[in-house]
Amino acid sequence: MQTFIDFLIGVVAALLTAILAQLGLDLDQRPAESREIHRTVDCAEGPPATVSTANQEC
Repeated sequence: MQTFIDFLIGVVAALLTAILAQLGLDLDQRPAESREIHRTVDCAEGPPATVSTANQEC
């Protein structure tokens, strides 16, 4: 009898999870990962002598 009750609880939990997933809800309460911002350098320190820098904004 205990096994049957555990089975019914599992089925109800699976159905509730499927219904809530259709509504866009998530019961998984994992903390959101923080996003890291990496700054990059677009232009070199000094432009090479053979390259025209007329269109660069550095």
